Amino acid sequence: MVKSRFAVFGTGRYGTQIALSLAKRGAEVFIFDARPERAEHLKDEVALAVTLDATDKKALLGQNVQGIEAAVVAIGENFEATVLTTLNLIDLGIPRIIVRANDANQHRILSSLGVEEILSPESEVAAVVSERLINPSIRGFLQLPDEYEIAEIKAPRNCCGRSLRDISLGSKYELRLITIRREFEEEVNGERTITEHIIGVPQPDTKIRNTDTLVVFGPLKSVKKFLEINE
Repeated sequence: MVKSRFAVFGTGRYGTQIALSLAKRGAEVFIFDARPERAEHLKDEVALAVTLDATDKKALLGQNVQGIEAAVVAIGENFEATVLTTLNLIDLGIPRIIVRANDANQHRILSSLGVEEILSPESEVAAVVSERLINPSIRGFLQLPDEYEIAEIKAPRNCCGRSLRDISLGSKYELRLITIRREFEEEVNGERTITEHIIGVPQPDTKIRNTDTLVVFGPLKSVKKFLEINE
């Protein structure tokens, strides 16, 4: 089985937690940091640890980062380095880039660059970030004791158009559906826009739409089984 490959740029406490969480989940993790002591500290925990100034595009090209599935830019202390690193990764065609922002202004700037996934360390726990990276269909989750979780899942392709009765989350997958987050087109201030609403307690004949997010409760292994079978 081919391992998922991820890169983490910036290995302060937050970046380190993400890198280690990914490695524990069996991913191939490359870490890059301008500080030699940080790279040295993690070299035995990840697949590759390199001292590198990621704002230098030529240096990045030399590391063959184009082959990774996703990159996390977790440089916390230097926003200029965050922006330049992000622009370099965009130029190199990295398919998925997740970037740390420390405040609303940084978030706005990163959004203007076209970054769609922006992290707030205060609310985005490293374990959740790593789970989202490895399983892109999991949009968020809350870890509970005994390997249970509440997960927000993008509706799998094979479930769209089918009723909850037909999918049989409980009997087939040992999962309980809590609710569904569903997109609706509405008029706001005279303009048509897409908004998301909770549809309450879904009924057995409720049909899944391709833009739905399912909020489920159950063991982590059951969530992964459900996604593997239905994607």
